[in-house]
Amino acid sequence: MSLTADLAAAVGAAHVLTGADMTRFARDWMGRYEGAPLAVARPASTAEVAACVKIAAQHGLPVIPISGNTGLVGGTMTRGGLLLSLERMNRILEVKRDAKLVIAEAGVILTRLHEAAETEGLYFPLWFGARGSAMLGGVLSTNAGGSNVLRYGSTRGLCLGLEVVLADGRVLNLMSELHKDNSGYDMKNLFIGAEGTLGIITAAVMKLVPLPKAHATATLATRSLGDALTLLNRMQEATGDRVEAFEFMPRTYSERLREARPDLGLPFDHIPEVTILIEAATTVPTEAAPDDSGEIPLVTTLETILAEMMEAGLVTDAVLARNEQQSRVMWERREAAAEIGVGLHPEVDTDVCLPLDKVETFLTEALRRLDALDPGARTLTVAHLGDGNLHFTAYPTRDDAALKDKVMETVEDVVAELGGSFSAEHGVGLSKLNSMARRKDPVALDVMRALKQALDPDNRMNPGKVIPG
Repeated sequence: MSLTADLAAAVGAAHVLTGADMTRFARDWMGRYEGAPLAVARPASTAEVAACVKIAAQHGLPVIPISGNTGLVGGTMTRGGLLLSLERMNRILEVKRDAKLVIAEAGVILTRLHEAAETEGLYFPLWFGARGSAMLGGVLSTNAGGSNVLRYGSTRGLCLGLEVVLADGRVLNLMSELHKDNSGYDMKNLFIGAEGTLGIITAAVMKLVPLPKAHATATLATRSLGDALTLLNRMQEATGDRVEAFEFMPRTYSERLREARPDLGLPFDHIPEVTILIEAATTVPTEAAPDDSGEIPLVTTLETILAEMMEAGLVTDAVLARNEQQSRVMWERREAAAEIGVGLHPEVDTDVCLPLDKVETFLTEALRRLDALDPGARTLTVAHLGDGNLHFTAYPTRDDAALKDKVMETVEDVVAELGGSFSAEHGVGLSKLNSMARRKDPVALDVMRALKQALDPDNRMNPGKVIPG
């Protein structure tokens, strides 16, 4: 039988796509990569995923899982492989209120997890701009981060258990609901962040937390990142580590935002060197209930600290959100980051992490070295400053592959010198293979290759990604 016939027998003919029907899966949404899959299969169950993996093996094809297709590193691109879309595996199997967890399939969109948790008075704290399209399997496969890592940790820290289809079609059941289990290797962490190179995640058990009863949100200006970090530490101390987000937007970001999205406006009459979006949340009723003056105590706490820091000259301007609409506008400005970068070419996109006290040094030194390497090159930066994660994008003066790789290497050099990582939350995919070859510990690469060989001896699970050749 042909590949399409075999797949149709496994998942139904309507769920085997070829030709023009594959377009939305073959292109990444940023327009950086365009693949040419042989077919796209849309299984609706773990058994159907396993069947598709076995069929691919019979036809000698690689298998590439794809979720919401919101990735930024080319992790789902293939030429001649079989794409497995998990979008039909979209069931929330159970929300356990007392245990504070949710069991869901890999194709569930994040906003649905947020909604399901909220109906039980709980919160799924994985939060980023693509939450309306990103799916659980994809965020697990890339160990996604987002704006709430400061308080709740990355995807890996929120996961208790996994179900994974291996390269030979067997189903590995790691669907534990336990917070502690020392019975051997913690195998689930092999697959979180592996980008489908070791197996296909089909379901997961994820932690939930109590639903916040109130938020305090503000946009502020400071003269330096050092002053901003002073504010973060002050606010953490005053609220008992209730700060959820601490986002950094430098002058270049605000200038590009004004150019690309004038409808969003800017928070201040002038554009400061450093703009910070801060948000704290509380589940404590006394901090969330309006006082006699009608003010929310958590909001009052943030307002008081901002006033003190303005008096000390550490904060130069500030706008406090007084209602949900004002908070939403503040977040729209921050979450426009990917959108305002569309159309700027050529592009070198980096996703780095640094110790918090080294971020300012990184920016100063990276900009100095890039100016020496390619005078006239532009940059655009936005950061989850609370956890040291910077999205630092350079726009060289010419579209030259050697120059772009040199720009990437230059950024890597500064990151390495400061004890950081060249990959923080977007994954490795195709775009960071050279970085992996240059920067990853050689012994670590040897261990990764050994794991890959053991679990996928025929190199059929998303080949060519994560591990450099």
